[in-house]
Amino acid sequence: MGDQMPVAARDDVVTISFAGFNRPWAAWIGDRLERRGLRVVYQRWDPAPEEPLEVLLTDLAMAPGRVVLVCSDWYFQMGPRTPTEWNQALRAVLREHPGRFHAVTVAANPLPAATAALAPLELPGLGEPEAERRLLASLSLAGVPAGPAGPRSPRFPRNVPDVWGGIRRRNIRFTGRERFLNDAYGFFSRAAPGAGVLTFHGMPGVGKTQLAAEYVYRFGSEYDVVWWVDAGSVPTYRQQLARLAGALRLPTGQGYGERLRAVMEALRKGQPYDRWLVILDGADEPEGLKNLLPSGSGHLLITSRNNQWAHHNSELMEVPVYDRVESVSFIRRRAPRITDEDADLLAEALGDLPLVLDQTAAWLSDSEMSVPDYLDLLRRGIDDDVLRVSDDFPLAFPTAWSLLINNLREKLPESVALLRLCTCFAPGHIPVGLLQGLRRQDVPEQIRGLLTDRVLWNRALAQLRQYSVISLESPDRDDGARESVYLHRMVHGIVHLNMSDADHEAFCEVARKALAAADPRRPDESSSWSQYATITPHLVQSDALRSPAPEVQELVLNCLRYLYRSGEYTEGIQLAERTLEAWHDLLGPEHERLWDLNHHYTNLLRGAGDYARTEQLNRRIVERLRDQRGSDDLDHLRAAGGLAADLRGLGRYQEALEVSVWVRDAYRRVLGEDDLLTVTALHNVGVSQRLLGRFHDALATQRATTEAYRRLLDETHLSILHSQTVEAEVLRFLGRYGEAESLQNDNLQRFALARVEEDHTWRLTAELNLALIHYRNGRIREAGQEIASVVERAERKLGERNPDTNRFLNSLAVYTREHGDIDEARTLSERVVNAYETRLGPGHPYSAGTRSNLAIVLRNLGERRQAYETAEEALVAMTSAVGELHPWTLGCAINASALRNFIGEYESAVELSEVTATRAAEVLGRTHPMALSARIAYADDLRGMRKWARAAKEEEAAVTDLSETLGRSHPHTVSARNQNRPYWDFEPQIT
Repeated sequence: MGDQMPVAARDDVVTISFAGFNRPWAAWIGDRLERRGLRVVYQRWDPAPEEPLEVLLTDLAMAPGRVVLVCSDWYFQMGPRTPTEWNQALRAVLREHPGRFHAVTVAANPLPAATAALAPLELPGLGEPEAERRLLASLSLAGVPAGPAGPRSPRFPRNVPDVWGGIRRRNIRFTGRERFLNDAYGFFSRAAPGAGVLTFHGMPGVGKTQLAAEYVYRFGSEYDVVWWVDAGSVPTYRQQLARLAGALRLPTGQGYGERLRAVMEALRKGQPYDRWLVILDGADEPEGLKNLLPSGSGHLLITSRNNQWAHHNSELMEVPVYDRVESVSFIRRRAPRITDEDADLLAEALGDLPLVLDQTAAWLSDSEMSVPDYLDLLRRGIDDDVLRVSDDFPLAFPTAWSLLINNLREKLPESVALLRLCTCFAPGHIPVGLLQGLRRQDVPEQIRGLLTDRVLWNRALAQLRQYSVISLESPDRDDGARESVYLHRMVHGIVHLNMSDADHEAFCEVARKALAAADPRRPDESSSWSQYATITPHLVQSDALRSPAPEVQELVLNCLRYLYRSGEYTEGIQLAERTLEAWHDLLGPEHERLWDLNHHYTNLLRGAGDYARTEQLNRRIVERLRDQRGSDDLDHLRAAGGLAADLRGLGRYQEALEVSVWVRDAYRRVLGEDDLLTVTALHNVGVSQRLLGRFHDALATQRATTEAYRRLLDETHLSILHSQTVEAEVLRFLGRYGEAESLQNDNLQRFALARVEEDHTWRLTAELNLALIHYRNGRIREAGQEIASVVERAERKLGERNPDTNRFLNSLAVYTREHGDIDEARTLSERVVNAYETRLGPGHPYSAGTRSNLAIVLRNLGERRQAYETAEEALVAMTSAVGELHPWTLGCAINASALRNFIGEYESAVELSEVTATRAAEVLGRTHPMALSARIAYADDLRGMRKWARAAKEEEAAVTDLSETLGRSHPHTVSARNQNRPYWDFEPQIT
């Protein structure tokens, strides 16, 4: 051993030996040395337990150059090895290799005595400049100039990234998993921008969350932003990711939708940081999250039980149970008194499942029971105390849990009570802080002391944490929970399964009271939505749906209203359906609460575009209420108003108008002109008029609605804002673009003042209307950017299948046809048509109108015959749906005549365009933009028939009217003067 290469021959090389846990320190030390011209070799210290320590250290001495040991508790516990073993090995190896080893310590605890010979440099407590100065001095590098820092230079380990939020506390006993950590790091290092998505997948209890947290602590210093998000439910995910906007100091409004959009855009652009890591913990429903994932140059780390993430642009890494070496090492670290042999037997009995090993070893560490005695108990069971668990878990697990629960009960009964209380909330992140506000008389005797004695409360939490039953949440959560714990889904299920019915009901009653007391009672206000996002996931687990308490039932209805107003239709429908089933049994089919519940349910279904289903439901409800209570009953009128909305969604506009007028008149009779319900009914009349193409009537009705709302509501109330948007839309439909733009600009300023979410459907509708006004006025590029922004936010918030998203996407397809890639326009147009035909049927006006749009795309692609046939089909379908005099039918006729002209059928084109121009003038007025477009089209068809003089006369008159109506320089006027054939763009409207 004494004949090895002299140190002086390899002064340009340094080998750094480190435990994986201390990788950030090794990376920082190595970077500082490399910037002084040294070559650094990294060697992770992971000794095999069967190898003698002296041999391992001797092998390390053969590494190139000087060897720097990064000393810590982790380094010396690997194996694990005793202090005596370390002292003996170090003395022997240092004696044989003087001057080869150097040491820095990054731990505050005492090191083995023999390390004193290395004169270890102590870094704890030092700031970065002083730590670097001492490091260089210890290696005789003081004064050596440093090279420039690279763009990815490691951060000083005691300096957290610039943005750091929601991170789980580090598990100081984390063991093994080195391959997974290194493979994950390698994957992210190689990933191209936009492709850095990795999912840790595995069964409950294998430690997916712990693995993700350890990855953060080992490699987080390489990022500028590290953000942890609970992804168990979509609303919670949105809320917590939106919080990143504040940490990034993004200029945005207070609404979480607006903040979420700003965050997604900042991450996509990499501004202000392009090195980011976002962790999605517990993301078990990829379908609900796929449109909400950040993209860009950063990385996305997901933990999930669902392997379907492989179909959503994610690399899948399956996390198994521990291998036996990891199990033994972990048990010995958790309970040092257990020998290797006993640890091996214990791991075998418990199936190497990390969560079970953690809890069992924690208990044995605190107990005098020997492992053989414990294993004997596992084999024999413990009478009736054996817990029931899923067949997915090791056979010994029920008894292991029984032993743990018994021990907790003996030490502090209140800790078991708190654990049981936690199972009345949904698993995962539990807002236990909500319990602290309950009154003494609202809780049963067995837990009264727990909730009124803060010292006892803290002791119970500490006891559960000591045995790894729960973990405490980071204190930077701002979702209204105040204090929160994390309870693993597997532990939650076991404890819940083994509660008596009486205990379950008593504890869940407490949980329900806590949730009801936390109800902000303002579900329409976006400022309350973060609180509802905290409460809503726990309704089912707390049995709130089966509670007879009025305040709890009111909470359920408020949560449904919140889910509707915030656009969370899918989750809202699921909750409403479960509530309907529960309340039908609890209250009976005729209870008045059922009418309230059905109102929310049909709103959610309608929001998701399921009009046929809501029409059937509402019609039955209307008939039943009318027969039972009479036609003037308020619940009956509310249901009839909902039926009118369903009819509008189905394209049955005349029926809808008749029902809406009847409902309006009934409200006037029962409540008077100035009741809010009467005004809303008036608004619905205007909606039906607009959908029928009666734009002048609709404008008058909408203006009356806005004024009536103003008498009753604050100027920035959402109902006033939406009414103004509809008014501006009707002005645009009438061709009064200047008035429309003025009103819509003012309206959007009020949306901002009211802090309405940027991705709220009504605000998106307002922004789209302004974009289309800009488009009509020739501000093409600005309009395109605005339309794309609306679509992006809608797809992210509402999902690609939402009817409002499809409505917005139609406008993007039309814009792309004229000012983008024509192939992309075809893809978008076909997607819109397919969505409407699938949901509403081929005969619905929206299906017909969007097919007419598609025909023009096909025409621009040169597909003459298919374009012609598509336009003709659209015209027939639209005529059948709304009649030959509806403006939409006239628009389809304009397009169909163009396609007839395109394929050379000039005579039929002239015949159709002449009739269309006449009808448009009669229905809309001679100078309406559509009527003028029909006249320009007619002139073009006359030219096709070589009737030059007549064509010139028609065209001249139309151009003159355009100049007087819109102005000589308006894009429509200029286009007509240049003899460009006009087309009509169908636009689905909000119903």
